[in-house]
Amino acid sequence: MAGAQHHELGLLPKLVLALGAFLLVLGAIRFDLTAETMQRMWSDFTSRPGGPMTFRFILQPAMAALAALFDGIQDARTGRSPYFWTVLHSRDERTDRLREGLTSTARIVLLGLAMDAIYQWRVLDAFYPVEALLIAVFLAFIPYLLLRGPIARIARRWMDRKEHARRTGGR
Repeated sequence: MAGAQHHELGLLPKLVLALGAFLLVLGAIRFDLTAETMQRMWSDFTSRPGGPMTFRFILQPAMAALAALFDGIQDARTGRSPYFWTVLHSRDERTDRLREGLTSTARIVLLGLAMDAIYQWRVLDAFYPVEALLIAVFLAFIPYLLLRGPIARIARRWMDRKEHARRTGGR
């Protein structure tokens, strides 16, 4: 896209990327990828929503939805293409749009990492870095990714109706 803006990552999104890479490496070093590890991870994942700190399964997606709402409305105002579709299909815009998403969700991902670390130490009496990273991404970035485009479409339709009503005198 000729007029695409290139956004530089701020300090917080860079911290999220660095911490994510560190957690992946730490998890690979500490825990082999075996059938037993995968079974433990699946068991840990499925027990989280019913255990302590369940509120984060509402809090983090709600925060991601608010970030998606803000960015989706901005997309509608500027006439940008749907977020998820663009990330999947536009090589020219993919990196910039992912940067935007990371910037919008960086605080939520960091909050998720901290909350999962507390959960793990409290409930599992251990720390599994890859699990913490996956849960944080699942609860923070995935809802943002899935909601931003539909929010933009709804906002665009609402703005179009409002503009049509303004032009026709409310008819």
